[in-house]
Amino acid sequence: MADKGNDPAVIWQTMIGEMEKGFNSFGNQLMSSPEFSKVMNQAGGVAAGAQKQLGELMEKYLLAMNLPSRAQLVGMAERLQSMENQLNEIKTLLQQVHHNSLAPSDGYGATPRPPRTRQPPPEGERK
Repeated sequence: MADKGNDPAVIWQTMIGEMEKGFNSFGNQLMSSPEFSKVMNQAGGVAAGAQKQLGELMEKYLLAMNLPSRAQLVGMAERLQSMENQLNEIKTLLQQVHHNSLAPSDGYGATPRPPRTRQPPPEGERK
């Protein structure tokens, strides 16, 4: 077996490990500096501005193509959901009204009949 000091794989691994430590050290020093923070904030601001401009441009394009924008689609979806909720409430109310208005099983209506005041004629007097 080859000596570990002369083994190319061990030398390569050691070299990569040392390079990684150097890059990490350099990156940590760079990120801790106020200049780096300033540059990153500026880059973030530029990216946000570009995204805003792209959004405005896309909205103008969709308007020119007579297509709805994302905000308009979200608004329509919210209104549609509201209408569906209202329809479900109406459906529930109608089912309750229908259930309450069903006639009882004895064949008479839901409201009781008033008592009879007139007596039927005796058996012999019927025609």
